[in-house]
Formats: sequence, structure tokens, C-alpha cells
Amino acid sequence: MNRVNKIAIVSLSKGILGEAFVAHELELGKKRIKELGVDLCFMPNALKGLEYLDNHPEERAKDLLQAFKDPSIDMILCAIGGDDTYRLLPYLFENDELKNAVSEKIFLGFSDSTINHLMLNKVGLRTFYGQAFLSDVCELSSSMLPYSKNYFNKLITTGKIDKIVPSSIWYDSREDFSANAIGTTMKEHSNEGFILLQGSSIFSGKILGGCIDTIYDIFDGTRYKDSPELCKKYSLFPSLDEWKGKILLLESSEEKASAKKYRDMIKALSNYGIFDVINGLLIGQPMDRTYEDEYFEILKSEVGNKNLSIAANINVGHSTPRCIIPFGVTAHVDISKQVIEFEY
Repeated sequence: MNRVNKIAIVSLSKGILGEAFVAHELELGKKRIKELGVDLCFMPNALKGLEYLDNHPEERAKDLLQAFKDPSIDMILCAIGGDDTYRLLPYLFENDELKNAVSEKIFLGFSDSTINHLMLNKVGLRTFYGQAFLSDVCELSSSMLPYSKNYFNKLITTGKIDKIVPSSIWYDSREDFSANAIGTTMKEHSNEGFILLQGSSIFSGKILGGCIDTIYDIFDGTRYKDSPELCKKYSLFPSLDEWKGKILLLESSEEKASAKKYRDMIKALSNYGIFDVINGLLIGQPMDRTYEDEYFEILKSEVGNKNLSIAANINVGHSTPRCIIPFGVTAHVDISKQVIEFEY
């Protein structure tokens, strides 16, 4: 795929994009996409609001299927994340609906959209992780954050991401999302780049993963009792054989999990056996870098494979700014050179 000519917005988790309190952000996002010379459409249920989409996961699933079936759409962009995307599983897999609908398009999202990435991985589609419409295109600063914009533009104009380098700065998370905040900036901090926690500084493999909080819900039913059951029924999380030789990406949500919760989440993955078969582990910078040192210590103590390369402080997911990471493409990570390159 080359240049993107038309983007479709989907609300596959929370319906926040349809609420009046984000109308100013929505208009900002529309304007920015237009300035890029790209057509924008909203799938039929994308703007129906929180209550409707909470009550109708089947309508969210329909939007995804319809977007894949529409030949005029080049890119499917998630509005935002949420916490219950797993509820789409029966409507996408019971009769091979997703497998029969999927076509070669760009799919971009993060956070709870991790579930969608795992769904699309199951049907063989390479996807892109790390940004969303409301979080990035609709950013209330005078423009998209420069680092984020650079990767978004690369994806729009070339259909791929060829390499990732660290951002020179990171930002405090935005607290005011009101119309009064349009044009305001966030506090900046210097960023030291990718950090090697253990193992070799050079490793390769196809990347897959996402938000650790969402991945944990695949194993643990504390948040939603039926989540592990549904995910197991449809074999959402890849088997250890499927994880062999891959690189696992983990980034943490805006909930800023306590050290205890983070340890539980890492232990669940360790008990699954994933750290014994993957080629490396990439860790996204936590939002506001909260509990970062604690997370690093937990990773080094709970990952039993001491030869496993763990690279942290990747600018992706819930920290700002955000790069875009291709899933399903061979990645060559070189922490000594501060670069991750992709081989298509």
C-alpha cells in the first residue's frame, strides 16, 4: 500500500467520540485530516455515543467489518481505546465474519484496541500500533505533537513505518481537555532515549503485543468476569508456538497500575511461558513516567529468562508523544544505535 486517500474512523470500544463534550476536539481532528489532503469518513456507529455503543457491541463489530469491505477505504483509524473491546469477539469470529471480510488496509489504534490487533493477527493482517484519532490527531495543542505527527504523516504518505528513533522530549499528560485548552501546550522534559534493562542490545523479530492492562484482562477476570472465557474460546492470545521468535511490546495504561498490580500482570505472562520463547521485550514509557523505576525492577526480577533482551522507554502508547509500531513486520532493534528498523 502507498499513500492513504481515505480514512475511516471506528469506535470499537468506548463511544466517547459521539459525546458533546469532545465536539471541539472532533472538529479539530476533521480539520487536520483535511489539511493532509485525505478524505475522512465516520462509520455508521462511530459517533453514536457512550451509552449506545456500550449496549451494542455487535454494532461496533459491524462497523469494522463494513470498513474492511469498503474498497474506497485505505485506512481504519480507531477513535480511542476503552476497556471492553473483547465483547466484539463473538460477532467477528463465530462464523468467520472477520476472516471473510478482512482486506489489505492500514489498521491503527492503541490501548484497548490491543484486542483488535490480536484479532487481526489471527486472520493474518499486519497492523500498526501506537496512536488514535482522538488522542493524537485531535490533540489540543496548536498542531499535532511534532514527533507523533512525523510518524502519522509517514504512515499516511507511504503506507509503512521504516524506522523508529526516540523522541528528544516527553510531555506531562494533558489534564484539561475543554475547549478552553485549545492551543495550550504541556510541560516538556528531556528524554534520554531507549534504555536497555538486560540482555543483548541487538535483537530481531516480528513485534506483537500492546497495552499490558488489556492483555492482563485476557488472563484475569477481575475487571470483566467473562473476558478470559471469551478470549480463550476464540483463541485470541497466540500460543507459545506462535510467539516463538517474536518481540513482545508492552505499554501501560492511563490507570498507572501500582507496583503490585504491575507485578501481577508480568507474572501472568511469565506463568504463560512467553518470556522463554520470544526474542525480546519492548517496554513503552509509562504515562508521566509514574512508577517507572518500580516497573523496571519488577521486569528484571520477574522475567525468569535473564538472557532475554528488554528495551524500555519506547515512546509509544499512553505516554506522549507517540510513535507508530508496525506489527507483523520483521524488526531489527539496535539499542546501542538507538534505532528500530523494519524490513518489509
